[in-house]
Amino acid sequence: MFSTQTTSGGADPAGTDHPPQAIVVMGVAGSGKTTVAALLAGRLGASFAEGDDFHSPANVAKMAAGHPLDDDDRWPWLRGIRDWFAKELNEGRSAVVPCSALRRSYRDLLETAGSETTGPVRFVHLTGSYDLLRTRIQGRAGHFMKPEMLDSQLAALEPLEDDEPGFGVDITPRPDQIVDEILRQLGEDD
Repeated sequence: MFSTQTTSGGADPAGTDHPPQAIVVMGVAGSGKTTVAALLAGRLGASFAEGDDFHSPANVAKMAAGHPLDDDDRWPWLRGIRDWFAKELNEGRSAVVPCSALRRSYRDLLETAGSETTGPVRFVHLTGSYDLLRTRIQGRAGHFMKPEMLDSQLAALEPLEDDEPGFGVDITPRPDQIVDEILRQLGEDD
């Protein structure tokens, strides 16, 4: 159903004293979630899975036809991502997934993959201007997300709240600079 890539051979590849962690690189379409998440996973030596690969064929067809998903479509997709995170954490591996995670309730579900013994789930919200996001979506060839769907995603977006484990990062810089900032905020930039 989905492909994963493990960028390290074992637990705690950086030699740090903290447990593995799961990181959701979140945001609306066009924010660069997949590019940033893949780079971040590589820099952390973490497992990586493309969040879109957890969608059912029916979800992909619905989005390709220009129809936004509803919660009935999203819950199985989110549970699949949560379960993959839990497996990676239980096996001692950090993991990174790009996932829109637009609503607090979705993030609350994803967060249940972590625990005090396996490590937390954290959220990195990629943010940018409407014009930049729309331009990026229009420039993508062959992707199922249509530019018109950006408006519905922005309307559904519930930004991270102060009590959620995460932070926002601006998408204007180059992807490698965005990852540098994420690592700094995660405390992994040593």
